[in-house]
Amino acid sequence: MSSLSTLGVVHTVISLVAVGAGIAGFIRDGRIDSRTRHGKLYVVTTALTCLSGFFIFAHGGFGKPHALGVATLAVLALALAAERGLVFGRAAARTATVAYSLTFYFHLIPAVTETSTRLPVHAPLVASAESPVLAVVFGLMFLVFLAGVRMQLRRPDGHIGKASVRGATP
Repeated sequence: MSSLSTLGVVHTVISLVAVGAGIAGFIRDGRIDSRTRHGKLYVVTTALTCLSGFFIFAHGGFGKPHALGVATLAVLALALAAERGLVFGRAAARTATVAYSLTFYFHLIPAVTETSTRLPVHAPLVASAESPVLAVVFGLMFLVFLAGVRMQLRRPDGHIGKASVRGATP
């Protein structure tokens, strides 16, 4: 098992704060919303997680984790633009909800990968990030993501909708 660098530890702590803030948003508001305290914390720490991850090269040069960071930042920017009503018109709130949830799913990919390849310390759950077991786990996680998005978009309180986007009119 390789140990984490100082940057790796900071990166991990920031990402854990992001995941915690995302979970808090899902529990408190039923979704991640950058206009809430938890949502703001989620957006900032998610961006910091991606940016700090660009300087971690545990497996050589630029790789899949870095590509996931780029994708996460792009989807995060899309979510922010949609949430502010800058893009997607009537579908803006729904787009923001799906996009924020997708960034949360993206957080879980390296979290599960790193945890399962490092723990338990002397006998990790999987030998490498390329393990077929992880592919199955990620597939199941994606199904949970889809179910979660569906639940968010079908909320009975009508909280998800065009009126929840800044500047949108009912």
